[in-house]
Amino acid sequence: MARAIDLLRKNFGVGQLYKHDLKKGDEVLFTIYWHPLTIAEREVIQGKGSSQTDDGNEFALNLMIEKALDENEKRLFQDGDKPALRREIEASILQEIQLAMLTSGTETEVEDAKAALKS
Repeated sequence: MARAIDLLRKNFGVGQLYKHDLKKGDEVLFTIYWHPLTIAEREVIQGKGSSQTDDGNEFALNLMIEKALDENEKRLFQDGDKPALRREIEASILQEIQLAMLTSGTETEVEDAKAALKS
């Protein structure tokens, strides 16, 4: 019988890669990939927030900056992109990406993007 930790790693481990297509109309502008959020990563991301506020928007933006990857699993955003993202990008677009990241594997069917990349 498999150990519980081994079953969890196999089925819900950080090797899973999620994806979200960012579209404008019917055109896919680009695809964002990310690995599942771990408790350790959540603590680091929460530590990047403002110490004066416990803002969910701040956490979601930091999550997106930290976790968003391209098809080669390279970071799409750097910490220095945060001011531009806050001031120059429609909030609804950022929220779409953040919502996809926060709900991955819960509300929608989990898709193994690595398999899709190989095909």
